[in-house]
Amino acid sequence: MSVLLLAGTTEGRHIAAAMAEEGIAGHASIAGVTEDHAPLALPTRIGGFGGAEEFEAYLQDQGIRAVVDATHPYAARITGRTAKLCAARGTPYLHVLRDPWTEQDGDDWLHVGNADEAVAAIPQGACVFLATGRQTLAEFAGLEGRRVICRVIDPPREPFPFDGGEYLIGRPYRHAEDEAALLSALGVDVVVTKNSGGPGRGKLDAARSLGISVVMIARPLMPVAERVATPEEALDWICAL
Repeated sequence: MSVLLLAGTTEGRHIAAAMAEEGIAGHASIAGVTEDHAPLALPTRIGGFGGAEEFEAYLQDQGIRAVVDATHPYAARITGRTAKLCAARGTPYLHVLRDPWTEQDGDDWLHVGNADEAVAAIPQGACVFLATGRQTLAEFAGLEGRRVICRVIDPPREPFPFDGGEYLIGRPYRHAEDEAALLSALGVDVVVTKNSGGPGRGKLDAARSLGISVVMIARPLMPVAERVATPEEALDWICAL
Protein backbone atom coordinates (compact mmCIF):
# COMPACT_ATOMS: atom_id res chain seq x y z
CA MET A 1 0.00 0.00 0.00
CA SER A 2 1.34 3.41 -0.91
CA VAL A 3 0.47 7.10 -1.09
CA LEU A 4 -0.14 8.82 -4.42
CA LEU A 5 1.25 12.34 -4.61
CA LEU A 6 -0.12 14.57 -7.36
CA ALA A 7 2.84 16.88 -7.69
CA GLY A 8 4.14 19.43 -10.19
CA THR A 9 4.54 22.27 -7.69
CA THR A 10 7.25 23.34 -5.27
CA GLU A 11 5.17 21.88 -2.46
CA GLY A 12 4.94 18.59 -4.32
CA ARG A 13 8.72 18.36 -4.65
CA HIS A 14 9.19 19.05 -0.95
CA ILE A 15 6.57 16.48 0.03
CA ALA A 16 8.15 13.85 -2.23
CA ALA A 17 11.55 14.49 -0.67
CA ALA A 18 10.12 14.29 2.86
CA MET A 19 8.28 11.05 2.09
CA ALA A 20 11.44 9.48 0.70
CA GLU A 21 13.44 10.59 3.72
CA GLU A 22 10.86 9.11 6.07
CA GLY A 23 10.72 5.88 4.10
CA ILE A 24 7.05 6.28 3.23
CA ALA A 25 6.03 4.18 0.24
CA GLY A 26 4.61 6.35 -2.48
CA HIS A 27 4.29 7.29 -6.11
CA ALA A 28 4.26 10.75 -7.66
CA SER A 29 2.44 11.97 -10.73
CA ILE A 30 3.01 15.16 -12.71
CA ALA A 31 0.98 16.40 -15.64
CA GLY A 32 3.96 16.89 -17.94
CA VAL A 33 3.04 20.43 -18.98
CA THR A 34 6.72 21.38 -19.23
CA GLU A 35 9.40 19.27 -20.88
CA ASP A 36 12.18 20.00 -18.38
CA HIS A 37 11.03 18.37 -15.14
CA ALA A 38 12.94 18.66 -11.91
CA PRO A 39 13.38 15.06 -10.68
CA LEU A 40 11.31 13.95 -7.71
CA ALA A 41 12.44 11.70 -4.89
CA LEU A 42 9.66 9.18 -5.57
CA PRO A 43 8.93 6.94 -8.56
CA THR A 44 7.22 9.34 -10.94
CA ARG A 45 4.53 8.97 -13.56
CA ILE A 46 4.53 11.73 -16.21
CA GLY A 47 1.32 12.57 -18.04
CA GLY A 48 -2.36 12.36 -17.22
CA PHE A 49 -4.37 9.28 -16.35
CA GLY A 50 -6.76 9.59 -19.27
CA GLY A 51 -9.96 10.15 -17.33
CA ALA A 52 -11.82 9.21 -14.17
CA GLU A 53 -12.12 5.50 -14.95
CA GLU A 54 -8.44 5.17 -15.76
CA PHE A 55 -7.50 7.10 -12.64
CA GLU A 56 -9.65 4.86 -10.46
CA ALA A 57 -8.12 1.78 -12.08
CA TYR A 58 -4.66 3.14 -11.28
CA LEU A 59 -5.58 3.62 -7.62
CA GLN A 60 -6.84 0.05 -7.48
CA ASP A 61 -3.94 -1.53 -9.36
CA GLN A 62 -1.26 0.31 -7.35
CA GLY A 63 -2.89 -0.30 -3.98
CA ILE A 64 -3.11 3.42 -3.23
CA ARG A 65 -4.20 4.02 0.38
CA ALA A 66 -4.34 7.81 0.25
CA VAL A 67 -4.01 10.69 -2.23
CA VAL A 68 -2.18 13.94 -1.57
CA ASP A 69 -3.10 16.57 -4.13
CA ALA A 70 -0.33 19.17 -4.45
CA THR A 71 -1.25 20.36 -7.92
CA HIS A 72 -1.35 23.98 -9.04
CA PRO A 73 -3.87 26.27 -7.27
CA TYR A 74 -5.64 26.73 -10.62
CA ALA A 75 -5.88 23.01 -11.46
CA ALA A 76 -9.56 23.06 -10.48
CA ARG A 77 -10.63 20.30 -12.85
CA ILE A 78 -8.03 17.82 -11.61
CA THR A 79 -8.62 18.69 -7.97
CA GLY A 80 -12.40 18.50 -8.28
CA ARG A 81 -12.30 15.14 -10.03
CA THR A 82 -9.79 13.68 -7.60
CA ALA A 83 -11.63 14.85 -4.49
CA LYS A 84 -14.93 13.49 -5.78
CA LEU A 85 -13.49 10.13 -6.78
CA CYS A 86 -11.64 9.68 -3.49
CA ALA A 87 -14.77 10.55 -1.51
CA ALA A 88 -16.78 7.96 -3.46
CA ARG A 89 -14.12 5.30 -2.84
CA GLY A 90 -13.57 6.20 0.79
CA THR A 91 -9.91 6.91 0.03
CA PRO A 92 -8.30 9.52 2.32
CA TYR A 93 -7.64 12.71 0.36
CA LEU A 94 -5.65 15.82 1.25
CA HIS A 95 -5.50 19.02 -0.77
CA VAL A 96 -2.29 21.02 -0.38
CA LEU A 97 -3.15 24.61 -1.31
CA ARG A 98 -0.56 27.30 -0.70
CA ASP A 99 -1.64 30.67 0.66
CA PRO A 100 -2.43 33.31 -1.96
CA TRP A 101 -0.39 36.45 -2.50
CA THR A 102 -1.59 39.56 -0.72
CA GLU A 103 -1.11 43.19 -1.63
CA GLN A 104 1.69 45.22 -0.08
CA ASP A 105 2.01 48.98 0.31
CA GLY A 106 2.56 50.52 -3.10
CA ASP A 107 0.99 47.70 -5.10
CA ASP A 108 -1.49 48.66 -7.82
CA TRP A 109 -3.64 45.56 -8.26
CA LEU A 110 -6.97 45.17 -10.02
CA HIS A 111 -8.74 42.01 -8.93
CA VAL A 112 -10.80 40.22 -11.59
CA GLY A 113 -12.62 36.92 -11.71
CA ASN A 114 -11.54 35.50 -15.06
CA ALA A 115 -9.71 36.08 -18.33
CA ASP A 116 -12.59 37.96 -19.94
CA GLU A 117 -12.64 40.49 -17.10
CA ALA A 118 -8.86 40.83 -17.37
CA VAL A 119 -9.09 41.56 -21.11
CA ALA A 120 -11.83 44.15 -20.57
CA ALA A 121 -9.68 45.99 -18.02
CA ILE A 122 -6.69 46.52 -20.32
CA PRO A 123 -6.72 49.57 -22.60
CA GLN A 124 -5.87 49.52 -26.27
CA GLY A 125 -2.21 50.28 -26.96
CA ALA A 126 -0.98 48.73 -23.71
CA CYS A 127 2.04 46.42 -23.61
CA VAL A 128 0.91 43.40 -21.62
CA PHE A 129 3.15 40.92 -19.82
CA LEU A 130 0.95 37.83 -19.69
CA ALA A 131 2.21 35.62 -16.87
CA THR A 132 -0.64 33.12 -16.93
CA GLY A 133 1.01 30.23 -18.78
CA ARG A 134 0.63 28.88 -22.29
CA GLN A 135 -2.16 26.43 -21.48
CA THR A 136 -4.81 29.15 -21.16
CA LEU A 137 -3.43 31.54 -23.75
CA ALA A 138 -6.43 31.23 -26.06
CA GLU A 139 -8.64 32.68 -23.32
CA PHE A 140 -6.90 36.03 -23.83
CA ALA A 141 -7.58 36.30 -27.57
CA GLY A 142 -9.53 39.49 -26.82
CA LEU A 143 -6.15 41.20 -26.34
CA GLU A 144 -5.49 40.87 -30.07
CA GLY A 145 -3.90 43.99 -31.49
CA ARG A 146 -2.11 44.94 -28.30
CA ARG A 147 1.49 43.93 -27.74
CA VAL A 148 1.21 40.79 -25.60
CA ILE A 149 4.30 39.03 -24.24
CA CYS A 150 3.80 35.54 -22.83
CA ARG A 151 6.70 33.97 -20.96
CA VAL A 152 7.04 30.21 -21.48
CA ILE A 153 9.58 27.70 -20.24
CA ASP A 154 9.70 25.42 -23.29
CA PRO A 155 10.16 26.66 -26.87
CA PRO A 156 6.69 26.85 -28.49
CA ARG A 157 5.78 24.36 -31.18
CA GLU A 158 2.99 26.49 -32.64
CA PRO A 159 2.72 30.19 -33.50
CA PHE A 160 1.12 32.64 -31.10
CA PRO A 161 -2.66 32.10 -31.26
CA PHE A 162 -3.56 35.74 -31.99
CA ASP A 163 -2.07 38.83 -33.61
CA GLY A 164 0.12 41.10 -31.54
CA GLY A 165 1.46 38.33 -29.33
CA GLU A 166 4.97 37.03 -28.86
CA TYR A 167 6.66 34.41 -26.73
CA LEU A 168 9.48 35.07 -24.30
CA ILE A 169 11.29 31.83 -23.59
CA GLY A 170 12.75 31.45 -20.11
CA ARG A 171 12.01 30.85 -16.48
CA PRO A 172 11.10 33.66 -14.06
CA TYR A 173 14.08 35.35 -12.47
CA ARG A 174 14.76 34.58 -8.83
CA HIS A 175 15.31 38.22 -7.89
CA ALA A 176 12.82 41.05 -8.26
CA GLU A 177 15.58 43.36 -9.50
CA ASP A 178 16.13 41.14 -12.54
CA GLU A 179 12.39 40.94 -13.19
CA ALA A 180 12.19 44.73 -12.97
CA ALA A 181 15.00 45.11 -15.50
CA LEU A 182 13.16 42.77 -17.88
CA LEU A 183 9.78 44.53 -17.54
CA SER A 184 11.45 47.90 -18.02
CA ALA A 185 13.38 46.79 -21.11
CA LEU A 186 10.19 45.39 -22.66
CA GLY A 187 8.22 48.57 -21.95
CA VAL A 188 5.52 46.69 -20.06
CA ASP A 189 2.46 48.69 -18.98
CA VAL A 190 0.38 45.93 -17.37
CA VAL A 191 1.20 42.55 -15.82
CA VAL A 192 -1.57 39.94 -15.93
CA THR A 193 -1.19 36.99 -13.60
CA LYS A 194 -3.05 34.41 -11.56
CA ASN A 195 -2.87 34.47 -7.78
CA SER A 196 -0.78 31.32 -7.58
CA GLY A 197 0.88 32.24 -4.29
CA GLY A 198 4.21 30.81 -3.25
CA PRO A 199 7.71 32.21 -3.62
CA GLY A 200 7.46 33.31 -7.25
CA ARG A 201 6.22 36.82 -6.63
CA GLY A 202 9.28 38.51 -8.11
CA LYS A 203 7.24 39.91 -11.00
CA LEU A 204 4.82 41.47 -8.50
CA ASP A 205 7.59 43.12 -6.51
CA ALA A 206 9.12 44.29 -9.79
CA ALA A 207 5.83 45.77 -10.94
CA ARG A 208 5.47 47.64 -7.65
CA SER A 209 8.97 49.09 -7.92
CA LEU A 210 8.23 50.33 -11.45
CA GLY A 211 4.71 51.57 -10.79
CA ILE A 212 3.24 49.01 -13.19
CA SER A 213 -0.37 47.92 -12.74
CA VAL A 214 -1.15 44.26 -12.06
CA VAL A 215 -4.37 42.55 -13.15
CA MET A 216 -4.80 39.69 -10.66
CA ILE A 217 -7.07 36.82 -11.68
CA ALA A 218 -8.82 35.22 -8.71
CA ARG A 219 -8.47 31.56 -7.84
CA PRO A 220 -11.19 29.13 -8.94
CA LEU A 221 -13.55 27.59 -6.43
CA MET A 222 -12.27 24.34 -4.97
CA PRO A 223 -14.23 21.40 -3.56
CA VAL A 224 -14.86 20.94 0.12
CA ALA A 225 -11.96 18.78 1.33
CA GLU A 226 -9.40 18.40 4.06
CA ARG A 227 -6.82 21.04 3.26
CA VAL A 228 -3.41 22.26 4.42
CA ALA A 229 -1.08 24.98 3.15
CA THR A 230 2.44 23.63 3.68
CA PRO A 231 4.51 20.52 2.95
CA GLU A 232 5.17 20.12 6.68
CA GLU A 233 1.46 19.90 7.41
CA ALA A 234 1.02 17.45 4.56
CA LEU A 235 3.76 15.18 5.92
CA ASP A 236 2.12 15.23 9.37
CA TRP A 237 -1.15 14.15 7.73
CA ILE A 238 0.55 11.32 5.85
CA CYS A 239 2.36 10.07 8.95
CA ALA A 240 -0.94 10.02 10.85
CA LEU A 241 -2.62 7.69 8.36
